[in-house]
Amino acid sequence: MTLRPCLAGLAFLLLPACGGADNGAPSALATGVFDGIAEGETVHFTGTEPFWGGMAGGGIASYATPEEPDGREFPVTRFAGNNGLAISGDLGTAAFDLTVTPGACSDGMSDRTYPFTATLLIGNEQRQGCAWTDSEPFTGPERP
Repeated sequence: MTLRPCLAGLAFLLLPACGGADNGAPSALATGVFDGIAEGETVHFTGTEPFWGGMAGGGIASYATPEEPDGREFPVTRFAGNNGLAISGDLGTAAFDLTVTPGACSDGMSDRTYPFTATLLIGNEQRQGCAWTDSEPFTGPERP
């Protein structure tokens, strides 16, 4: 695996720290490394338009779509930045770069509320979605 996925995640997570104005608020660099998702936790993620989802934990991710409902498994690396978590790997011939950040999220299709937002970049295609863990589950119906 190349360094490129880690650098992409690092740049995305550090971007808020680049503001030049000092408005009295602590900078992202002053907040320390994101610890909202423990090292051993599995991150579940989902999105619509198009539908996609999967999970990542223990150095392995799975990713599924309606065209590939059984999904694919592949190795990933994890990087905790200042404002979230980056999970990177190679999905076939395309790079897989998932960024998970804290914040209430809705999938727009159910009555669920998720504790994290998910931004997925597969190759050059960006997708938006939501994420959760066992210790930070979604709220709402189990089967919408």
